[in-house]
Amino acid sequence: MKVNAIKSNKLRKSAKGHPCTTRIPGVCNGDPDTSCLAHPPMDNGGMGGKASDECGAITCSDCHDCIDRRRYRDVPRELVYECWIRGHQETLTYWRQMGLLSVKGAAA
Repeated sequence: MKVNAIKSNKLRKSAKGHPCTTRIPGVCNGDPDTSCLAHPPMDNGGMGGKASDECGAITCSDCHDCIDRRRYRDVPRELVYECWIRGHQETLTYWRQMGLLSVKGAAA
């Protein structure tokens, strides 16, 4: 079953000025002015079909390049995945705190 990816300008804009959540060692530039929403690393090289925006993580531009394998290709994929998963979890928490994401039936 094919599900259309959700694109959310609010989620994407929430990344602006927010610290990088993936913080890939030796890659992260630590500059929140470069932050953007990065979709999960894919086995197809990171480009092409994208996951929905709620599956994203807030990353700096360098971590995003590493996740999408545009640069820093020497960083082990396992490390990229590990950092991305942590970043995704932190991003979800941030979105809940900002009221951008909610879970039906969940206690506040």
